[in-house]
Amino acid sequence: MSKHARRLSWLLPLLAIGIALLIWEGATKWSGLPQFILPSPSAISARLSRALIDGSLLRHTLVTLSEVLAGLAIGSVFASLLGYSLAKSATLERALSPYIVASQSIPIVAIAPLLVIWFGPGQISKVLICALIVFFPVLINTIVGVRTVPAELYDLMRSLRASNAQIFWKLEVPAAMPVLMGGLKIGATLAVIGAVVGEFVGADQGLGFLINLGGGLYDTPLVFVAVITLVAMALALYAIVATLEHRLLAWRIVEA
Repeated sequence: MSKHARRLSWLLPLLAIGIALLIWEGATKWSGLPQFILPSPSAISARLSRALIDGSLLRHTLVTLSEVLAGLAIGSVFASLLGYSLAKSATLERALSPYIVASQSIPIVAIAPLLVIWFGPGQISKVLICALIVFFPVLINTIVGVRTVPAELYDLMRSLRASNAQIFWKLEVPAAMPVLMGGLKIGATLAVIGAVVGEFVGADQGLGFLINLGGGLYDTPLVFVAVITLVAMALALYAIVATLEHRLLAWRIVEA
């Protein structure tokens, strides 16, 4: 891709967003709707500035981000460990798969109040909710990734007298990494949803709490500020995982 094409690929989305904001601003002024129904971009921008100046947005963002990161880490680790065990043992998979699939049929919104009751309205319940919502996609991708390793490569490693540890680190981990990173990218965005669901159920801090607060006070610009912050957080986490994936899988690009 040429330098001009790369620059154009960045400018076009920004131009589209700018045009959409101008249309939105004009529509709110011409329609005469009150700000608590449909705030204008300028009103949202002013509310964002106030939240940044008084430090409330940063404080609540850090709370939600800590819940998301902790839940993503815990859910991913447990899902990877269990996924590898299920991929290597058909008996264990037959025994546990019905329970795992059945657990995913229960909406996280239904489980969240129970976790808040059991573990309190603090951050622990929110972290557990994030971990639960991250668990399944990472688990499935781990199983699929490990099982995509060709049997011929296992035979080759055994013919070279490789140990189980060497097979794991030199063969299974690199082979499963592309699929596993795909599940991690999905989990990174879902973890943000999990944190907000938990904060909706019961919290006195976090971006979900800000949304509830803004809705209760008819402070619609504050609701938009919190939602935009959540979107930015999800995009940033996705970009971080994508960058990590690019670095970890750089050997594939070299080989290609």
